[in-house]
Amino acid sequence: MRSFRLTVIAVPAFLSALLLSLSAQSRPAPDSFADLSAQLLPTVVNIATTETLKPSPQSGTVPALPPGSPLQDLFKDLLGPKPNAPRHVTSLGSGFIIDPTGYVVTNNHVIENSDQITVTLNDGEILPAKVIGRDSKTDLALLKVNPRKPLPVAHFGDSEAARIGDWVIAIGNPFGLGSTVTAGIVSARNRIINAGDYDDFIQTDAPINRGNSGGPLFDMSGNVIGVNSAIFSPSESGGSVGIGFAIPSNLVREVISQIRQYGAPRRGWIGVRIQQVTEDIAEGLGLPSAAGALVAEVTPNGPAARAGIQNGDLVTRFDGRSIGDSRAVPRIVATTPIGKTVEVDVLRKGKKLTLHLTVQRLDEGSPAPLKPGKTGPKAKTKLSELGLSLGSISSDARTQYGIKASLNGVLVTDVAPNSPAAENNFRPGDVILEVERVPVHTPDDVTRRIESDAKTGRKVEVMLVSRDGALTYVALRLG
Repeated sequence: MRSFRLTVIAVPAFLSALLLSLSAQSRPAPDSFADLSAQLLPTVVNIATTETLKPSPQSGTVPALPPGSPLQDLFKDLLGPKPNAPRHVTSLGSGFIIDPTGYVVTNNHVIENSDQITVTLNDGEILPAKVIGRDSKTDLALLKVNPRKPLPVAHFGDSEAARIGDWVIAIGNPFGLGSTVTAGIVSARNRIINAGDYDDFIQTDAPINRGNSGGPLFDMSGNVIGVNSAIFSPSESGGSVGIGFAIPSNLVREVISQIRQYGAPRRGWIGVRIQQVTEDIAEGLGLPSAAGALVAEVTPNGPAARAGIQNGDLVTRFDGRSIGDSRAVPRIVATTPIGKTVEVDVLRKGKKLTLHLTVQRLDEGSPAPLKPGKTGPKAKTKLSELGLSLGSISSDARTQYGIKASLNGVLVTDVAPNSPAAENNFRPGDVILEVERVPVHTPDDVTRRIESDAKTGRKVEVMLVSRDGALTYVALRLG
């Protein structure tokens, strides 16, 4: 067993005391949260919603029994209301006041599908509320109540200034118990929990439970740095295990401001589809690292196309902000003012370019549903080592996979299980448009290019693929 010797270095008493004093002054732990809680509690409200559910055809149906049977009353008690009687479901959540005239911020999922919403103030007064607007993509909503007197308000802080380890407190209405204060720290930032395109959550260990949704996360200055929206809980009861997530206040402020002004958010749009840069894609395209965001598709005549952005460009900066990965682009673009002309730095075939584009408003229409993949026709060309079977795009294939008539390339007809192609997410119905940025039109084009590159020692082949109508780059390791 390896042994270690512990050496103790003595520190003079006065110096030790000085160091402890400086450490305490730089980041003191609070003796109590009482004064801050008393200041902030009046700004937080409890929200109750009622939703009317239509009865199902079988709801409350009593089995056929002889007239006058004593079991009729028993079945009636067990099965509840009559079949045609609607059911009313009540849900509870939280919110906070941002304007003395009665504007209240909460989560969209707290009030979604509600027929009636009431807000309970900290002093117990109950007020009916109406929805000013809501946004399902960021899970935010703005309510309005009409108070008899001006209300105390919470103020937004700078969520970008929140550091991992900073103290925070959460106030809300867990399990319908009423106003409750819990404390913790910022556990992490920029968390992605697959809630939507604009994921960028603050993680905290301040206990958050069901009913806290929509409530504020405060810093020690009493400013809102987040809206508590989700928890991770392995139990069905949804109890806190110290992993909660809050929407950053900088995003909340922007979305709520637009909802208040327009009734709905107005997001920016530049007309590109972005994908993550993997290590294999970075190697295949000769990029310096896997940082940045790769442009997989450019909308014709969109802002990006007019600015000169092309497929395969690597976006490294947007409007003066560094782009660390693909997730940053939708968030930054969405909050950029519509009509603003910004600088975009891209890397194209090793050359740095600065382009200028004008941000337009995003059309919030619903995307078309994806078509399920199907087994393709018998392969005409097989790249056995890679597990790819290729063929030309016939009229039947266009119908089967929903391939546009204007799209030309090479069809992936089959993918061998456990092959390099399968491991790199190739699937039947994919259309290969480019191999290493060179257009391909026949299966032989792909075969010749891959075999030629393999002879030169290339280890990764990057292909531009059309999948379900969207372009994406796929890296295929040749070894």
